[in-house]
Amino acid sequence: MDKKLLAILACPVCKGPLTYDRDAQELICRADGLAFPIRDGIPVMLESEARTLSTDERLKHD
Repeated sequence: MDKKLLAILACPVCKGPLTYDRDAQELICRADGLAFPIRDGIPVMLESEARTLSTDERLKHD
């Protein structure tokens, strides 16, 4: 993920910052507990495409 792109992207739900999870190829919003997928190098910033983080994932990312 390009660092410049990550710096300008924000969560579409809360407008908060996102964290890049390289292993899962997702952008994580800690505030909302959502993970947005990255497909073919393109972030899919749709709430309907995001998955909810499990409790363990939320604790791991905090």
